[in-house]
Amino acid sequence: MRKSILVGVCLAALLPAAVRAQNVEGRVGKLESEMRAVQRKVFPGGAGQMLQPEVRAPQSEQGPGPGSPATSALADVNQRVTSLEQQMTSLTEQIEQNQNRTRQLQDAFDNYRRSNDARMKTLETGPAPIATGAGTGGPIESDDQSSGPSRPTTRPEAASKPGAATPTKVSVEKPSTGDPAEDEYMYGYRLWAAKQYPQAEAQLKKVVAEYPKSKRASYAQNLLGRSYLDEGKPSLASMAFYDNYKKMPEGERAPDSLLYLGQALTKLNKPADACKVYDELNDVYGAKMAAAMKGQVAAGRSAAKCK
Repeated sequence: MRKSILVGVCLAALLPAAVRAQNVEGRVGKLESEMRAVQRKVFPGGAGQMLQPEVRAPQSEQGPGPGSPATSALADVNQRVTSLEQQMTSLTEQIEQNQNRTRQLQDAFDNYRRSNDARMKTLETGPAPIATGAGTGGPIESDDQSSGPSRPTTRPEAASKPGAATPTKVSVEKPSTGDPAEDEYMYGYRLWAAKQYPQAEAQLKKVVAEYPKSKRASYAQNLLGRSYLDEGKPSLASMAFYDNYKKMPEGERAPDSLLYLGQALTKLNKPADACKVYDELNDVYGAKMAAAMKGQVAAGRSAAKCK
């Protein structure tokens, strides 16, 4: 009977320890799961690397005596698990901070890359929009006025020169000669001559898009650049002129576009680039240029202070 009571007392004493052992086992399992999750974040490539917790069992100078309670070892394990949990929390916070800094750096780099790509694209197609200017004083495009009943009655430059006399009102009705490309171009020309620049630009773009094989495509692209210049948008003008020369180098208005491109670059405070354009104009079209255009080139080089 006394033996049974003793066994019951021992079981009662060991039962809390067993419950705590199960609790600790559950916490250890949870920590192992969290450690594996952290492992995947820190070492996404795997490679067998493993973070080792810097947790050590407390060292005692003397081993437990024969009469030490069995729960002392369990208390030591419990303390170690608590320390491990604290380190896991700290490590997780550090990872989150590092991820946040990484996102900030990535965002900053993406912004820089987009800005740099835009600058590089501008260098390829024309200068960046950094200034505005008045209308151009380039050569009069008398050939832009076609013959026939639909021919405008005013010179195209009169509307853009400061101090010029008020020109005769230009009709902005679309002509109808039976030649769609010619009619569409002349409609854009009339809009430009009437200083209706946004409408003229939309119409001239339409001519280039719908009649790319017509000789008027070169005229329309060049006049599109002139419209931008007259509207005070030399950057857009420079892109239009460059596209005309690049895409239609054999077009009748390709030389004019290079001349106007040099003027647009000068307005944009890019004299060195303007000089290169004038050199290109002389190299490619010098033998075909009329005396009037050669004089315009010389004036442009002087304005850009070309050597």
